[in-house]
Amino acid sequence: MIAGAPDPVAGSPEPPPASVYNVANALTLVRIALVPVFVWMLFLDGTAWRLAAFAVFAVASITDKIDGDLARARGIVTDFGKIADPIADKALIGAALVSLSIMGELWWWVTIVIMVREVGITLMRFVVIRYRVIPASKGGKLKTTLQVFAIGFYILPGPLDPVRWATMAAALVVTVVTGLDYVAQAWRMFRKART
Repeated sequence: MIAGAPDPVAGSPEPPPASVYNVANALTLVRIALVPVFVWMLFLDGTAWRLAAFAVFAVASITDKIDGDLARARGIVTDFGKIADPIADKALIGAALVSLSIMGELWWWVTIVIMVREVGITLMRFVVIRYRVIPASKGGKLKTTLQVFAIGFYILPGPLDPVRWATMAAALVVTVVTGLDYVAQAWRMFRKART
């Protein structure tokens, strides 16, 4: 290195933060917009409407995978996306669970346990955001995948009860375990910030 020349690493400026107006965040907003469309179709009578509701639910769920992959691949991860993405997931999953329970197809206690965990963790993320954003963990992503598959089996018509019950049971267990893990992370973060 030439004497007196600036250090190329230490002197390089920070890359500008990613714009909130990007395709990943747009997909997240599309997922939120699809929620009422899905619920409307789910409550209509007939196998065709049931399959249409499943298709909308599937498309909305797939956008969750696509927007995350795009954000990481293109370097457009934003704090808005980190918060809006789980909210979109909760809106879709919550609407599906509540709708299925209203229709008498899913036990209310399952919906309540999952929704208390989901809403509680989302609120906790808002509380600790001044310290650090808690991103979705691998366990959290597995939880979402299991919930999506379980709900998908409940939406699909046909004699799928054993598959529905087994998948929902797995989703319920992972939901509770990962919820406790997030609480532990938040508590450690809070204690570290106070010391």
